[in-house]
Amino acid sequence: MPAEPAGDALPGGLRRVARVVLLDPRDRVLLLHGHEPDDPADDWWFTPGGGLEGDETREQAALRELAEETGITEVDLGPVLWRRQCSFPFAGRRWDQDEWYYLARTTRTATAPTALTELERRSVDGARWWTWTELARAHETVYPTRLAGLLRTLLDEGPPARPVTLDTEIVR
Repeated sequence: MPAEPAGDALPGGLRRVARVVLLDPRDRVLLLHGHEPDDPADDWWFTPGGGLEGDETREQAALRELAEETGITEVDLGPVLWRRQCSFPFAGRRWDQDEWYYLARTTRTATAPTALTELERRSVDGARWWTWTELARAHETVYPTRLAGLLRTLLDEGPPARPVTLDTEIVR
């Protein structure tokens, strides 16, 4: 895979983001529970991860964000599974992102955030391990959308030969 330019934004203003599809020994995926800072009822589940800082690579950002948001550092980071561009309102601004989702595995299932930002402290209120069947039955909002099916395909077929481009998601 070609290297990307350093920094947190791509030309055109897209924020460069690394996300982690973290699986435990039982093939459950770890999701964080988030909400609008001023409206906890406006909530969703999402994979750990965040924007690149300075000149770090996406792999470095994925591992750093995972450690900060979950306290989990003992992982085997695998390939990029999926890529997606998304745009959504959050905390009073619009976020336009280019996200890469890395596969990772761990034997550790206890989570404890170690270095949340002020915004994360106001908007992230927990973590949970999910099976793909629990995700398929869930009525909660989960990002990326279709995660249950994507996870099922991953577990059945293994990682794709090349990253799969997911549909662009635009939330009004």
